[in-house]
Amino acid sequence: MASAEGADGSKKVEVKKANEWHMAILRAVTFLATASATIVMGLNKQTKTLVVATIGSTPVQATLTAKFQHTPAFVFFVAANAMASLHSLLMLAVECFGGKFDLKGLRFVMIPILDMMTVALVSGGASAAIFMGQLGKNGNKHARWNKTCDKFHTFCDHGQGAFIASSAGLVLLIIITIMSILKLRNYSSSFIIHSAVP
Repeated sequence: MASAEGADGSKKVEVKKANEWHMAILRAVTFLATASATIVMGLNKQTKTLVVATIGSTPVQATLTAKFQHTPAFVFFVAANAMASLHSLLMLAVECFGGKFDLKGLRFVMIPILDMMTVALVSGGASAAIFMGQLGKNGNKHARWNKTCDKFHTFCDHGQGAFIASSAGLVLLIIITIMSILKLRNYSSSFIIHSAVP
């Protein structure tokens, strides 16, 4: 009976360690995705000389620069992904070393809350940026807003890459949040059982 309990206990430890490694790997990949989105959009810049008017037969040219700072939605996108990257790094450190400093399970309670907040942040930033990207690509005939991606191809292509990386990070964050909630549920169940045992 004692050996069976020992074997069962060792299996639980192995499953717990495997789950922690899965979570650590997911957080590392999430960090890479959101950090890539932040860097690509943060360095996204294109300068181009365009004909803006014609006086008689003489074209009037102007040098224009497209930067992410020119659009508040893109600024929010960069800030949201940067904060998500920082969150992933901090949570990765907590996953690896937080067991030594856990205060009565506070770690299991706070992590899902912070994960959900990060999901909301990245979702808002990605949604706003993708909307502006779609507007830049196709314009809006009803509002008479001209498209800009036909003039700034490189800027739009880099932006699209950043959107894809951020969307991948968002999907991973949702998976991580679900896993964090399940871990909290398991922790709560085991805590109740241990408390009930005299």
